[in-house]
Amino acid sequence: MPSRRGPAPNPNARRRNTDHALGEHGLSLSSGEGRALPKSLGIETGGAKRFWKTWAAAPQTEHWLETDWAELELTTRLVDAFYQGNVRLAGEIRQRVGRWGATTEDRARLRMNFDQQAEQEAAQATQEATTNLDEELFKMLSE
Repeated sequence: MPSRRGPAPNPNARRRNTDHALGEHGLSLSSGEGRALPKSLGIETGGAKRFWKTWAAAPQTEHWLETDWAELELTTRLVDAFYQGNVRLAGEIRQRVGRWGATTEDRARLRMNFDQQAEQEAAQATQEATTNLDEELFKMLSE
């Protein structure tokens, strides 16, 4: 039996940090209608309008309060300025969307997870969309 340095490791049943302060959030992959972009924001660029549309219908918004929507409005104004050429705002925008779970890594840190059934439905929808695109492409090429 090989000798070890230090104490024996704890069994897996005694792992720490099993409860997150925010709890775990189950997310569905279905995106809702979201909210309409307020005209009072004065958004001019298509990129910022697309940003709002994407986030307003994201699964994360299911749990949002009014303060979260106000934060989206502020961030959308920053995105609008970014698309108008103020590239110094990129870091601030990234920090803000990271708090909402923009990337896989952000969602893992926030303990957000998608239902397995929702993941399967999304994979099936993607496959169907790809098949439809393939059919359309084939029709275009055969004409």
